[in-house]
Amino acid sequence: MDDAELIARSVAEGRWFELVFDRHYGRIHRFCVARAGPDAADDLASETFVVAFRRRDAYDISHTDAAPWLYGIALNVLRAFHRRELAHGRLVNRARLASASPSDGQLPYDRSGALSTALRGLSEQDRDLIVLFAWAGLTYEQLGECLGLPVGTVRSRLSRTRERLRRQLEPALAEGTM
Repeated sequence: MDDAELIARSVAEGRWFELVFDRHYGRIHRFCVARAGPDAADDLASETFVVAFRRRDAYDISHTDAAPWLYGIALNVLRAFHRRELAHGRLVNRARLASASPSDGQLPYDRSGALSTALRGLSEQDRDLIVLFAWAGLTYEQLGECLGLPVGTVRSRLSRTRERLRRQLEPALAEGTM
């Protein structure tokens, strides 16, 4: 059964949603770890699925893969988390991306820190777009669904973001530090 059928069935019998949870929890959790760190990821991934369960009756069953919908919910949950952290005066690295060590904020394959720095320099929207494209492996159409953007807008923003990252990373690539 595809996700649309499982979600449709879950409206009448909630237990069907467990299969959607089992199918997607790992990737949503990894995304939350990458964006908020391991300490907050369990709660944020769980909150994503609680929201999804509550909204399952509004799911568009013409979309057979629920991943873009779930990533969209996760993005909203993460944004709310960052706002709460900032409101409580806790320092939050909004650009946090999966790191070998939660304290250094650097990607494990980014020896020079150039990629981490370049990603932090992006707007939140562009960072979300590139991370969902590169790490989550979403297609242009799925990105549009997830972010509420037309596919043409996704293509052009992604192209500009990739070019910006490429220009910023050229020195590190030339030096061989990446």
